[in-house]
Amino acid sequence: MSKKGWSLIVVIVLLVGVMLYSAMTGSLKVDLSQLVSGLWTGTDDQVNVVKDLRLPRIIVAVMAGAALAVAGVLLQAVMKNPLADAGVIGISSGAALISLIAVTVFPMLYFWMPFFSFIGGAIACLMVYGFSWKSGLHPIRLILIGVAVNAIFSGLGQSFNYRGSYAVTSINQVTTSTLSMKKWVDVEVIVTYGGIGLIMAMFVFSWCNFLSLQDKTAKNLGFNVTRARLLISVIAVLLAATATAIAGVIAFIGLLVPHCARYLVGSDHKWLIPFSALCGGLLLLLADTLGRTVLAPNEIPASIIMAVIGGPFLIFLIRKADRTYGH
Repeated sequence: MSKKGWSLIVVIVLLVGVMLYSAMTGSLKVDLSQLVSGLWTGTDDQVNVVKDLRLPRIIVAVMAGAALAVAGVLLQAVMKNPLADAGVIGISSGAALISLIAVTVFPMLYFWMPFFSFIGGAIACLMVYGFSWKSGLHPIRLILIGVAVNAIFSGLGQSFNYRGSYAVTSINQVTTSTLSMKKWVDVEVIVTYGGIGLIMAMFVFSWCNFLSLQDKTAKNLGFNVTRARLLISVIAVLLAATATAIAGVIAFIGLLVPHCARYLVGSDHKWLIPFSALCGGLLLLLADTLGRTVLAPNEIPASIIMAVIGGPFLIFLIRKADRTYGH
């Protein structure tokens, strides 16, 4: 079997293993046989607690991680930039701000929160494109503009929360970067919107491969570069916005996962997109599981763990890009 096949099998096995471990471990511990029989019969009170509290959290973590990882793959293909990540360049913070405002004003529209997040993410994406473009998209310029856009939306979001309103503080729990207290309604939302985004991403893998060529070469082959960039950007924003609406702002997954995935399965997006989805789900679930078990009963948000891991990795990539472009 090829390296790609073995990598895929290993990641699937690890993902299933971490899901089972996460379901069985915590303040309430259950063994595997008890978990399986309890879920099958529905008569075990302990397992019902796990089902109502822990399983939604696991599914949300896996789907959010998959969505953020694939969003990173798509953004890097569109921008031809290894530093592109929804959490770093402000798309996630823009999505969080608009969804927070919308759900505060219209709390009955919770199921539509990914739509409002999409609007915010699209605004942030357009700002990054617009301010970064100067005879092309230079990687360092894009990341600096993205950090500035991220700071703007993050600051506006924090200002909105400091109005002192209990309602705002309560609603903000759905847009903070924690995976605790997730419910089956959250699963329904992220599976619906995130699933649509992931399926759409699989259908544009060939377009992503074309974008790896020089624009002139791709156009000479009859490929519509502008249309492809627009549609792929829309899918990436949808994925990042959906993950942000339910799981909060979690950076660096879309930065870490695609680079590791390329090393294991190559740059063909037919393999890269599904493999990144699996790796992203595994990484975020692992970070969340570590966060809630290492200092139990206290929890460390998965976003903090990802920041500790991803920060040094971003520095490494910036230095690498700096050497590549001769600065």
